[in-house]
Amino acid sequence: MKSLYVKFIVITIGIMMLSSTTAFIVSNVYYQQKLKPYNDQKNTKIAQDIAAFAGKHSEIDLNDYLESISAIGYQIYLVDPSGKGTFFGATFRDKHLTHATVERVLTGNVYHGIQKFPRKTFVTGFFANELKNTIGVPLTYKGSTYALFIRPDIKLLFNEMHFLFAWMLGLSIFLSIVLVVFSTKYLVRPISKLTNATKSLARGDFNVKLDITRHDELGELSHSFLQMARKLEQMDEMRKEFISNISHDIQSPLSNIKGYINLLEKNTISQVERSGYISIINAEIKRLSTLTKQLLLLASLDRNEDIMKKKRFNLGRQIKELVRSYQWIIGEKEIMLSYSLPDIEITGDPSLLNTVWDNLLTNAIKYNQPNGTIEILIEEKDKTVFVTFKDTGIGLKETEIDRIFDRFYRADLARTRTTEGTGLGLSIVAAIVKLHNGNIRVFSKENEGTTFIVRLPMHSN
Repeated sequence: MKSLYVKFIVITIGIMMLSSTTAFIVSNVYYQQKLKPYNDQKNTKIAQDIAAFAGKHSEIDLNDYLESISAIGYQIYLVDPSGKGTFFGATFRDKHLTHATVERVLTGNVYHGIQKFPRKTFVTGFFANELKNTIGVPLTYKGSTYALFIRPDIKLLFNEMHFLFAWMLGLSIFLSIVLVVFSTKYLVRPISKLTNATKSLARGDFNVKLDITRHDELGELSHSFLQMARKLEQMDEMRKEFISNISHDIQSPLSNIKGYINLLEKNTISQVERSGYISIINAEIKRLSTLTKQLLLLASLDRNEDIMKKKRFNLGRQIKELVRSYQWIIGEKEIMLSYSLPDIEITGDPSLLNTVWDNLLTNAIKYNQPNGTIEILIEEKDKTVFVTFKDTGIGLKETEIDRIFDRFYRADLARTRTTEGTGLGLSIVAAIVKLHNGNIRVFSKENEGTTFIVRLPMHSN
């Protein structure tokens, strides 16, 4: 398979050859249609002036006169009344001329050989050194009529120009090919670097370097590629972190379940202890069940499955029912809850959106300060609903805000003082909101609190 470098050179040179051929054909057509008649008229006028001058000055020697004319750049053929021909100047390559043509000129007619010269694609009359490619006019000298055939001596007039044009054409083609070779190498080099960078990514090496200083499409492509590499590196780190977290989150409850089952096998424990152990085992099982459900939901959202079951429902009533179910936990933590939840109806999936509100409310409760507050608001503006969850919890660092919606990410465990959660909750929230053509924003300050604002269209498509 040919490399891009070779292909580019071949295509460019092919375009040059095609354009040159096309330009030559067009120029040839232009010569045949426009320049040839003009050259015929111009040379006819010159021939007639030469004949008129000779006719008026019978005292000069006709042969000497025509010799002097040929010396300044003309090829001449003179036929006397008896049919004898004489050449002056450079020799014609083809000296064929019909007897009928000579007779027509001797009888006073003009022969337009330049204009009537055969139309051939790659042979123009201007360069054809043939006797029939001339202008023939009658010449009267000392009472006798001659036939004068004349054409410009191209070789005499443009011999040096022929070499100059040949050198210019050859040099132009050579320089064009050299420039194509080097410019192609310049253009292909960043693509080759991109190819090597892609291979590095395939090997798991994300530390790639590319030239992003170019201000063209390749520079933009390199910039986008580096962004992709950084994102892939981040995703790889998140994947490793996820595997570590999930392994711990699965292993920890399993170890607890195994340990308490071993304790239950002992006959020395009391009934109260047994009931406590069973409660802990059930809690760990519930924890594992929640984890697997989140993973399944996230996998469904990733695959873009048709899990949306949209319908019209009352958003304010839904959040009120959710708040009611958490009332005892809120009271137990002595958190003050305030809300403004008007009856607003929207179109969406009630079950998925309930997962959104559930995650946001449980986070507000889990990470709140003792005797803290939670405020929930629903506002409608321009056929858009804004749902706000505001708390006075521990807040987030700036670095955490940037990653809070990344999958598998969990905030600083030492600062939050909790090992609960898998880092999937807010990722699921963001995915569900996006499915509803909305967005979510977070505003937070460490040790002061966090505010989540969810924007949803009232009529989602």
